[in-house]
Amino acid sequence: MNGLSLGKKIQEIRSAKGFSVRKTANLAEITPSMLSQIENDLVNPSINTLRCIATALDTPIYMFFREEDHESPVVHPEDRLSLGFKSALDVRYELLTPDTKGSIEFCMMIIPAGMSSYRDARSHEGEEVAYLISGDSVVLEMNSAEFSLTAEDSVRIPPYVAHVWHNRGTTEARVIFAITPPSF
Repeated sequence: MNGLSLGKKIQEIRSAKGFSVRKTANLAEITPSMLSQIENDLVNPSINTLRCIATALDTPIYMFFREEDHESPVVHPEDRLSLGFKSALDVRYELLTPDTKGSIEFCMMIIPAGMSSYRDARSHEGEEVAYLISGDSVVLEMNSAEFSLTAEDSVRIPPYVAHVWHNRGTTEARVIFAITPPSF
């Protein structure tokens, strides 16, 4: 990200909106101390914490990772922008497109065995189509209905439909999404 850290980017967006640390932390339902530690890169926030901060700042989460210029249309696995940490047992998202400047984006969600994408079902502005690459017992909960998926199944999720993914299997699940407009 051209030397700009996640914490500094959050701080830059917060400052540009004229929000104090205390106000932002209260809106994100975290402590001001936690937000300060995140902004100073002393702690790595969870994906859920990043979502709460993004909501508090009324900013798409991808803005925390946005690069101004990407030189190549090719994205190698080691160069993908990632939400979450490969070393942590948590849901992780990887941006498969070089940036979020286009009208569509592709990303991959990796869900460890026995975990869910969110604690509660959530909705968002964009329409998405998802393709399950791998996973032995994946359930998509959409508007309180459950849909079981197996590898190579795909599904359309309309805009503003509350949904959550559950990996009830014993192996990691990988799901690729096409999302429009971009919301990474």
